[in-house]
Amino acid sequence: MAIDPGARRCGLAVTDPLRIIASALDTVDTADLPVFLQRYLAKEPVDGFVVGVPSGLDGNATDGTAHAMAVAEALRKAYPQCFVEEVDERFTSVLAERTLLASGKGRQARRDKGQLDRISATILLQDWLARHSR
Repeated sequence: MAIDPGARRCGLAVTDPLRIIASALDTVDTADLPVFLQRYLAKEPVDGFVVGVPSGLDGNATDGTAHAMAVAEALRKAYPQCFVEEVDERFTSVLAERTLLASGKGRQARRDKGQLDRISATILLQDWLARHSR
């Protein structure tokens, strides 16, 4: 499962059991993430979490870096049986916006920040899958 953590919302994506393709799952309020995960993991098997950590173009921490690292640490404590890997999320929002534009969605749909968060999480997970399939 990939998590694109934000101050207000978290985009979520999952992969199939064979780890071939990433799919958008949901967008949840950041405060509701622990309850959502608890319910989801009670129904679905999850091997681990890929957490997007923002950094600046120069690679240095941003305002959101500490929050993302805190989410990763909370996952390690709550789910010690699962791996937790932090990944660089630079450019995922830009790629998500481009994906949404290319999909032909209307202006109103492109304003849905939750959709951008889900697409960003999907991009994070698909990139992670590509790196780990080699």
